[in-house]
Amino acid sequence: MRFLFALRFAAAVTGSFGCAWADIKLPNIFSDHMVLQKSARVPIWGSAEPGEEVTVSFNGVSAAAKADADGKWMLTLNLEDFAPGPFEMTVAGKNKITLTEVVVGEVWVASGQSNMQFILKNAIGAEAEIARSANPLLRQFAVKTNATSESMDDVEGKWVSASPETVGNFTAVGYFFAKMLQKELSIPVGLIHTSEGGTPSEAWTSAEALDTEPDLKASSERLRAAVRDAPEKKKAFIDSMVAWTKENGREDKPCADAAAYAGADVSTAGWVVVKLPGEVAAPGLPQAGAVWLRKEIDVPTAPTEKFPLYLPIDGFDSVYWNGKLLKQTTFQDYEGLGYVRRKGPFDIPPEDVKVGRNILAIRLYEPISPAIFPADTGGPKAGQVSQAGEWLAKTEYEFPAIPAEKMATAPQPPAIPPSPIHVASFLFNGMIHPIIPYAIRGVIWYQGEKNASRSFQYRTAFPLLITDWRNQWKQEEFPFYFCQLANNRPKAAMPGESAWAELREAQSMALKLPNTGQAVTIDVGEAGDIHPRKKEEVGERLALIALSKDYGKPSAFSGPVYDSMKVERGEVILSFLHTGGGLKAAPLPETYVVKSLINETAPLVRNSPNSQLEGFAICGEDRKWVWADAKINGNNVIVWSDKVPSPVAVRYAWADNPTCNLTNDSGLPASPFRTDDFPPVTLEAKY
Repeated sequence: MRFLFALRFAAAVTGSFGCAWADIKLPNIFSDHMVLQKSARVPIWGSAEPGEEVTVSFNGVSAAAKADADGKWMLTLNLEDFAPGPFEMTVAGKNKITLTEVVVGEVWVASGQSNMQFILKNAIGAEAEIARSANPLLRQFAVKTNATSESMDDVEGKWVSASPETVGNFTAVGYFFAKMLQKELSIPVGLIHTSEGGTPSEAWTSAEALDTEPDLKASSERLRAAVRDAPEKKKAFIDSMVAWTKENGREDKPCADAAAYAGADVSTAGWVVVKLPGEVAAPGLPQAGAVWLRKEIDVPTAPTEKFPLYLPIDGFDSVYWNGKLLKQTTFQDYEGLGYVRRKGPFDIPPEDVKVGRNILAIRLYEPISPAIFPADTGGPKAGQVSQAGEWLAKTEYEFPAIPAEKMATAPQPPAIPPSPIHVASFLFNGMIHPIIPYAIRGVIWYQGEKNASRSFQYRTAFPLLITDWRNQWKQEEFPFYFCQLANNRPKAAMPGESAWAELREAQSMALKLPNTGQAVTIDVGEAGDIHPRKKEEVGERLALIALSKDYGKPSAFSGPVYDSMKVERGEVILSFLHTGGGLKAAPLPETYVVKSLINETAPLVRNSPNSQLEGFAICGEDRKWVWADAKINGNNVIVWSDKVPSPVAVRYAWADNPTCNLTNDSGLPASPFRTDDFPPVTLEAKY
């Protein structure tokens, strides 16, 4: 459905800017309350009737342009010496547009995946922060998600000023970044927030850039083809299923009395037990036919919001709640991969949920074989409670067996097409291209989780994105500051390999590009939540980089960064950059965060209990890693282990969720690193 929406929106947007219009039109990003970059070159663009002259006037400065044969026009304003405002802007031709409350300041794009998309109201300390958030000089333009195969000229969104009524839906990382800039600079700060959860960097990169890398080009073309061809393959599957079921007498027979299976007071005598997730199979159930599932759901308190059901089913189903049909899925609703896999949720109105006993019933039409609840989706859930385990099942009817040669002709569904948000260049087309060349100071970026299984390839993909955006904007090498992945997942008892550590390494390698910076977040994550709720620290660490590098406010903006090593008498001596006033060993807590949302913690077990520093591992020529002792010696760290008399390499914080405590006097954590160049575990993983 997301893809269909993208296509419809694409058609609408392309129509508004690709054709001649009698009236002047502006993209949505030029609107009331916008923030314009304080710069000598600020592009303003839009559409008008071909040949029409358009004049833009802004606080005594004006410029004119003539619409080309396609009805497009663009001009630039010099706002380098402008005060913050607010001002009015007029755009005039045959008609006139007036934009109000326009301010001049610093504009930053905030982009990436879910940790940038994470909104302020879900962050730690949100209630107090929202209450004091009124700030008309801090504004956000939130780009609505649009993944499309065609380059768009416009996006959905509007400029909104920070206030207790609005700021809860701001990007949390972006908000804290902008808040710190605004406080230190005393000028307006605008965020263009364009992010989407669970997305790879390749989706945010233009097709032109991806085509310059052979591996990425081949993968990109394959994924785009899968999306392009999916409608035709779906139709072919549906047509063949209709024909096959009719030919073999396996069309569904409407249930005469659903209440006999889904009602509240149905006797369950004769029902059999099945265990889910897994195949809906048990003695007495047919190989093909119609089967009912039933389970009592206890709801202890009345819900105040919609009650979610997660029912990942590979099959054709009709879902009933307390005897009421909620949703039916037939093979006409096919989405791919084993017919239909619906991860949910779909929601039940709170008034339909009883306190105490509720009945969830599912009718499964199985023309070929039993339905499956795939285990890799986590299984069924009602509310936030897993419903994995025993269910009751009963046969409504059974199809007679058919010859094996007939069964062999049963239509096989093609693989599910990739989600448009995962396809190369689709998010660039729909969410980045339309805002280019809006004048910006730079970009803040939080992404990488989706690329972690292909960390080695990220060494290519991430710098490619940065360079691509700079080329597309044609705005020199603007600042590009990014968040290194936070700690996440269970803690490892022994040192070893980690795809997440390799992703962090790939991120650090991007610092070779000019005007880049990295906010290390190895101390703010959560073992049980990929979306850590500590967002203030993240935003402020990004702001420290910008304030120091771009705004003439020199201060510590980085924790220690590994520089070099040498081995002396069985010890490894490490030197660092960004030591500030000296290296420090941060105190280690007694517990670590598993999931802050439910206040879940776990005892912290020291890997090197007698060591000043935690997080170091060491190996010899055999490449067998052991935990090491480590201590600070001036601006160096000395690492050793009695188990490794002749060390050759050291790693620090090299794990999904490391225990580590090296900082400098600013309190900023050291970036994870390794001194070796052993082959990474993600070496062969490709997009």
